[in-house]
Amino acid sequence: MPELPEVETVRRYLAASLPGKSITAVDVQLPRLIRNRTAEDFAASLPGCTFTAVARRGKYLSLMLDSPWRLLVHLRMTGRLIYESDTTAPLPPYTRIVFTLNEGRLVYGDVRTFGCLWIVPAAGPTGISGYDSLGPDGLSEDFTADYLWQQVHGSRRLIKALLLDQTCLAGLGNIYADEALFLAGIRPSRRCSRVTRKESRRLYEAIRTVLTEGLENGGTTVFNFIDGSGKEGKNQENLRVYGREGQPCPVCGATTIVYKKQGGRGTHYCPVCQK
Repeated sequence: MPELPEVETVRRYLAASLPGKSITAVDVQLPRLIRNRTAEDFAASLPGCTFTAVARRGKYLSLMLDSPWRLLVHLRMTGRLIYESDTTAPLPPYTRIVFTLNEGRLVYGDVRTFGCLWIVPAAGPTGISGYDSLGPDGLSEDFTADYLWQQVHGSRRLIKALLLDQTCLAGLGNIYADEALFLAGIRPSRRCSRVTRKESRRLYEAIRTVLTEGLENGGTTVFNFIDGSGKEGKNQENLRVYGREGQPCPVCGATTIVYKKQGGRGTHYCPVCQK
């Protein structure tokens, strides 16, 4: 699933491409992707609207319009939003929705079709529980070392489970949680109540580091992530533990990276470096 760096990479490209462009037609090829309206109403509501900005909160994209509404998008596992200036070229594989613009087109594609799109109010609560209940964004000023310690201190949850809870911290997913815990030297199966304040501070800094690295490298393409222009990310070349099971630990070299399922999620760690 695209995480904060991947979604922010898409946002940045679309923010440079969409504002000022107007929607002239919408072709919904897979109606079940539209969650809070019928496909017919969705397609009829957007023509005539002009994009004004593209925002992000956690893993959600908000495509702002010159209307009381905005387009909210969650890419889920394999969703992608691509802006194309050439409307004569064949549509990309797995195209599900096409937004024809006065200049170019915006294409939503999705291999596994788990993505979601909504039309929601431009400001205030959206009525989408997963969005309205989001915690602070992982790269926002609201996410501080003190805030993380407040969440960690005294909790009986496993530390990785807490990091993946979007009501606690928005934007972090499986890849970057594993990477941050490795940098902080904390095993994913450790109980939060056994994490010290010093370790929590180290984890906060590690989260900031791995998210920033992912963003600087254009996101992580492990399976099929591409940015808003259709390009793959490069951060997969920078991963320390995720996807490296059986390979030597890049820090200690004394053992190999372990892979196991934890809470139904694939988890990677070094049994020597992480306690």
